[in-house]
Amino acid sequence: MPSDLTLGLDLWLDEAAIDPAVRELRPDYRALLLAADGLRPGPSDEHSERALAAAEAAARTRFAGTPVADHPHLAAWREAFRAFGAKPQRTRPSAEALLRRLDEGLPRIDRLTDLYNAVSVAHAVPLGGEDLDRYTGPARLVRADGTEPFEVTSGGEPAVEHPRPGEVVWRDDAGVTCRRWNWRQCVRTRLTHDTTRAFFVLDALGPLDDDALATAGEELRAALLAGSPDATVVSRLLD
Repeated sequence: MPSDLTLGLDLWLDEAAIDPAVRELRPDYRALLLAADGLRPGPSDEHSERALAAAEAAARTRFAGTPVADHPHLAAWREAFRAFGAKPQRTRPSAEALLRRLDEGLPRIDRLTDLYNAVSVAHAVPLGGEDLDRYTGPARLVRADGTEPFEVTSGGEPAVEHPRPGEVVWRDDAGVTCRRWNWRQCVRTRLTHDTTRAFFVLDALGPLDDDALATAGEELRAALLAGSPDATVVSRLLD
């Protein structure tokens, strides 16, 4: 029988939704969502370093002599960005932005972010993580009307921006949590060294089939549980 904790996470994921306007834009889009409780947060450590270093090495081999932008899944994401008016040369899909940093080495941010970045580069899948306790209401993927607040930091001070009308964004009841599908996350829901409950989104388009998406999700689950053995992790495929 599922525990109360698992049921709570499942119920929150059950309310997540993709707006029909986004489905019309890319009928092949799917999102694999993971929600976790009992995570051990903190700065980058030996566990997250091993995961990230292994992913970097594998990706360097995979993309040796091959432009990152030519990868079928990343090329599909560039097309998706263009479809709602974004310029992928300036605001790249998150997985492409990470993979373009392979030569200089990926950033080490914190143990949870490092783990999901490792999965992102290993599978060429856009992947984001956020603090579940900072959410207000369920997560929804919508096309913005342009009035939604997006909390950022500018010059070291809190600031509010707004997405362009028609932009694809993740949001909750309080505002935008991630702009341009998977380009940039807001300050309000970002992971911190205090995050113990988190929400992860793996974004897939046609070239990444459901089996490959599930494999990436299982790798993330395993990495989270390896670093936080007492954690609870549940998932849901939105398709």
